Amino acid sequence: MSEEMEKNLEQAEEISADVTAEENSAEVSNDEAQAENSSINENARWYVVHTYSGYENKVKQNLEKSIENRHLKDKILEVRIPLQDVVEVKNGARKNVQRKMFPGYVLVNMDMNDETWYVVRNTRGVTGFVGPGSKPVPLTDAEIKPLGIKTDTISVDFGVGDEIAVIAGVWKDTAGVVQRMDFGKQTATINVDLFGRETPVEISFAEVRKIDS
Repeated sequence: MSEEMEKNLEQAEEISADVTAEENSAEVSNDEAQAENSSINENARWYVVHTYSGYENKVKQNLEKSIENRHLKDKILEVRIPLQDVVEVKNGARKNVQRKMFPGYVLVNMDMNDETWYVVRNTRGVTGFVGPGSKPVPLTDAEIKPLGIKTDTISVDFGVGDEIAVIAGVWKDTAGVVQRMDFGKQTATINVDLFGRETPVEISFAEVRKIDS
């Protein structure tokens, strides 16, 4: 990791520790809905991607579009631009604003392999991964903690092609073959008979179980 990133991470830790004591200190923004979608794939890790200055949002948009087009949602789980809440005082008026914690960097939660590396590395606006010799190095738990990112993993014992039974929710007592897995949303898609037609529906991982063959 670069000295700049290490310095910023140290600053983030100080922000996390002081936020309750200092009203005007920065606080790590923690979006619970996004965080719960993180690290569902057991092989996924958080990596730091360097971008051209000011291209962080564009890189995020371009990469998310590539993930959707290439059906890589189960391999590249989340693209995040860490933000912090800051209180600005101008002309005696206080205003809450959000600023990027690491300008020029984007965090990607991904299962690193040749395909995912290629997709991220060749996204417009990306200059490379952070690591020695540009070799991607995942963030450690200690480095992730001040960013407000959860590292809990959820494992399931079924996959595409497996037959599952719905045990709760609207589609309880329905069974079907898994057509698609969305690890980001923690859902499995199966086809159900709706008004005489097979219709794909998304079911939460927590509402299904695998049917043993």
